[in-house]
Amino acid sequence: MAQTNTAAAEVSTGTLQTGGYTTHYNRAGEGNEEKVLFLHGSGPGATAWSNWQFALPALGEAFDCIGPDMIGYGKSAHPEHPPQGSDEWLEVWLDQISSILEQLEVEKVHIVGNSMGGALALHFLKRNPEKVGRLVLMGTMGTPHQIRDGLADLWGFYDDPSPENMKKAIERFVYDPAIVGGDLDAIAEARYEAAMDENTKRSFASMFPAPRQQHVDNLALPDSFFQSIENPTLLVHGRDDVIIPLETSLYLLERLPQVQLHVFGRCRHWIMIEHREAFNDVVADFLG
Repeated sequence: MAQTNTAAAEVSTGTLQTGGYTTHYNRAGEGNEEKVLFLHGSGPGATAWSNWQFALPALGEAFDCIGPDMIGYGKSAHPEHPPQGSDEWLEVWLDQISSILEQLEVEKVHIVGNSMGGALALHFLKRNPEKVGRLVLMGTMGTPHQIRDGLADLWGFYDDPSPENMKKAIERFVYDPAIVGGDLDAIAEARYEAAMDENTKRSFASMFPAPRQQHVDNLALPDSFFQSIENPTLLVHGRDDVIIPLETSLYLLERLPQVQLHVFGRCRHWIMIEHREAFNDVVADFLG
């Protein structure tokens, strides 16, 4: 079993030319044999680091962990004339993932996906089954379900952007903000600063315009695909998630052939932050 309890790997940053766009990425554990790609979620100001700042150093002790900012997020490229709608952005992101693996000379990779990142992992697997090993899907999208207010409000952040509303949005990600303490304030501040960048605002405005149910539907995959997946898959979900409901993981639990589900009580959407040590251990055990 891979251990993550005490040591921490150094995290480096770099850039890649992925197709016509520049990708910024974080990496920990370069040189380790097993490669793991970490895909972040869809909220305003999201970056690989905001999602995986505790996972990459811990898991980098045993794995080569790569966390890119998706195109339109963070320090990766923001198209001057961005794609319109999640269906067009999906094509950009899938091409980006393929190019990242090609540029880093990674033939096969495990994927850890958070929320929208889980849906990207599933879509990438559908198109490139030979390139994917194990899957970890945390609070994942990709299933048919009715959008919840938590996600609709998150995608609608720019209707009334402010530091206060960003903090309220981030607080929805965790069950008990006091447990996370000052880390949550720091994350909210960094997310707001990132979200108010003009390039980020332009990108995000084109991703999830109203009506927002259409984007949940665009990211959903058919049952026939889920039932055909032979990759070992770990579903991780917070029981009290108000962004992506637990029912999405239960839906997959009934359909994926090689699957296990780990549910965290008193936990919402950000398991990797709210229960960071337990999350890292569960993932390391599954991947190792």
